[in-house]
Amino acid sequence: METVTLSHTAALARLGYALSDETRTRILLTLREAPAFPSDLADALGVSRQVMSNQLSCLRGCGLVTAVPEGRRTWYRLADPHLAPALDDLLRLVVDVDPTCCSATGCTCS
Repeated sequence: METVTLSHTAALARLGYALSDETRTRILLTLREAPAFPSDLADALGVSRQVMSNQLSCLRGCGLVTAVPEGRRTWYRLADPHLAPALDDLLRLVVDVDPTCCSATGCTCS
């Protein structure tokens, strides 16, 4: 069995934080298909460019995406090639949610 280190738990916590926001999750799921420019991501996801900029900054800070300058523009891609298949696996995961504590408006489980 592999030893779980503090860096492992920190990486999972960052991923969990990133996935806790629907916009950030949608960005990650979109970037698993191909790199993209922020303006294209904003248009595809129906959010403002300011919201996209803030969310991409958060994802960069979490180490999940990288910015790649191209002339006067910058495009974004997933920071690690293992992230796309991991997201695919998470999409296939079936989670049994207790309807009495979790709803579309939030989760009250403690």
